[in-house]
Amino acid sequence: MAETTWHTARHTTRHTARHSGRATGVRVSAVLLVAVVAAALLVPLAVPLDEQAVDLGAKLLPPSWSHPFGTDEVGRDLLLRCVYGLRVSLLVGVVAALTATVIGTAVGALAGALGGWTDRVVMRVVDLFSSVPHLLLGVFVVAMFRPGVWPVIASVALTHWLSTARIVRAEVLSLRSRPYIDAAVSGGASRRRVLTRHLLPGVLPQAGLAAVLMVPHAIWHESALSFLGLGLPAHRASLGSMVQSARGSLLAGDWWPTLFPGLFIIVPTLAIAALAGAWRERLNPRRRSEPTL
Repeated sequence: MAETTWHTARHTTRHTARHSGRATGVRVSAVLLVAVVAAALLVPLAVPLDEQAVDLGAKLLPPSWSHPFGTDEVGRDLLLRCVYGLRVSLLVGVVAALTATVIGTAVGALAGALGGWTDRVVMRVVDLFSSVPHLLLGVFVVAMFRPGVWPVIASVALTHWLSTARIVRAEVLSLRSRPYIDAAVSGGASRRRVLTRHLLPGVLPQAGLAAVLMVPHAIWHESALSFLGLGLPAHRASLGSMVQSARGSLLAGDWWPTLFPGLFIIVPTLAIAALAGAWRERLNPRRRSEPTL
């Protein structure tokens, strides 16, 4: 009896510690995400300087009060450059994730609801596109347009809807076996009504979670394209292109042109991923109750 009580108390203590650590991680992630979004919105308004202004006399200055992040190889302020690059990354990440989620939800819902040969053909198309690496397919899409933000958004959106389509299809197939769906069909409801009134509302939480999880992936994809010199015009600030152009400075011992753009990529993506993980645990309570080794 005493041993059982001891094991129960130990399990309760471990569960409480995990819950407390998880809650702390969510709060920290939320604060970091709010901070970076506020910086992207407010710094350009509070510091009305041209982020493209070149000052060769002030090139590669280390961080100081006048330049908190230092300057780059042509004397441009890195704080402003990072903020403008973050704005581009957030725009691409959010818009591309929403667009890809809409496409993936529509395709997955139709495949799961119609079933039969339609489902088989659609999923074979999904498998075909999935066999091509995302980055390679994204480079091909970007190369068909003139450099700009919207071709990058189109590139990311058109290469990231596949996983959402699979998730939504699986959820629709699960919902189709529920008793209330059988009751709706037996009552004479058309396929369209069943899809719009019963199936789509049931998959929206999973689709929303997929969209949030896709935002960090889209940001990294945009940064990779910019690092390769694709997508955005050369004069536009982009975190990936800033890291690429700072490689020579890093080899010379100037660490700040590489560190700060890299942090502006890593911090928001990790924060969004942590918040999405907390949301996933709320949608799937069983994951939260699973013991950890």
